[in-house]
Amino acid sequence: MVGAGIFGIPAEAARLAGAWSPALFLLTAVLVAPVLLCFSQLASGTRESGGPARYVQIAFGPQAGFQTGWALYIARLTAFAANLSLMLAAIAHFLPALAEGPARIVALAAIVGGIAALNIVGVVWAMRSLGALTVAKLLPLLALVALGLAQMPAAPVTVALLPADGLALGPALLLMVYAFVGFESGLIPGGEAREPARDMPRALLGALLLCGLLYAALQWLCLRFVPELATQTRPLVALGEALLGPWGASLVLATIVASVGGNLMSSMFAVPRVTHSLAEQGLLPRPLATVSPRFQTPWVSVLLYAVLAWALAATGSFVLLAAMSVLVRLLMYLACLASLPAVDRQGPPDRWRLPGGPTVGLLAAAVCLALLSQVDASAVLGTAGLLAAGSGLYALARWRRPSAGPAGP
Repeated sequence: MVGAGIFGIPAEAARLAGAWSPALFLLTAVLVAPVLLCFSQLASGTRESGGPARYVQIAFGPQAGFQTGWALYIARLTAFAANLSLMLAAIAHFLPALAEGPARIVALAAIVGGIAALNIVGVVWAMRSLGALTVAKLLPLLALVALGLAQMPAAPVTVALLPADGLALGPALLLMVYAFVGFESGLIPGGEAREPARDMPRALLGALLLCGLLYAALQWLCLRFVPELATQTRPLVALGEALLGPWGASLVLATIVASVGGNLMSSMFAVPRVTHSLAEQGLLPRPLATVSPRFQTPWVSVLLYAVLAWALAATGSFVLLAAMSVLVRLLMYLACLASLPAVDRQGPPDRWRLPGGPTVGLLAAAVCLALLSQVDASAVLGTAGLLAAGSGLYALARWRRPSAGPAGP
């Protein structure tokens, strides 16, 4: 969940919500909570991997499951490419030669290749690397909060209670939701967890609490220390410089590398399992279901994801799809919420139970619908085209499948 978003959102949040922006981060966490509670029950309701695609397939059949998996794959792929570019931009601050030209393309390939190799070698190595990157990104952010509280200025930067154009509540909340999404990727490999019914709800709710408090604290400190926050291009870098001088700016830039690196590692681990799962069901070409006999990882799907992400990051053709990322996710969340009763009926006896019953699910759906009302019409048209393309791929796979003979038991 802590990826690239929090490093860029504070400036736009200040422009849209002024001094109210820290409180809106907490409000966003409260609004997202019903969605995560529902996903906690969904995650504990099946022992199989696949995440959102698997939940929707259980409830509505293979075509709906395929569309959900396809939407998740594209949303995460474009976000991966965008974050990869951001990560290299931070590295280029220290190594300017990597900022453009052939050196940039080679550097992008090296980063993607390294992350893919760790995920092909095995789950244990991937999780250890992800754990190390998580510590490396959280500790500096927590240190910024501690330093900011210790150095609170006697005459802090003053920020208008409301922006000149008034509080833009809807756009501000939609923007802040982007800093909380991504949790759905952690559910995709749920079937590989030892005790998903116990661990998934704890992980989701713990992450939401930590992120909500951390984001609100960072936003509040940016308002207190950074003049003209709304116009800053790197707000947290400016905060680091205000607290520790040039060394603080470099520390935050290094944190961006670690944070985005952790985001990329988690995406490379989870998202290729979508195409692997769909290929196992005969909904995508069979080679994507190939598993390494030595490492027991879906190496073909991992390589495909790596190559596509590198190509998008190198060419920049992913910009429109990246803008549609939140819309695709909200539609996917609604589909998962609708599948909750069916998943619950077939779940194991020790599955986690949703407190509040159907009321929480209705609240979660209302939050998603309210946020959807803030989406631009061009993003809606683009998403419709994306889902139509997914329907075409599904129809092609179903047309080709009979030629392979009858399916086994």
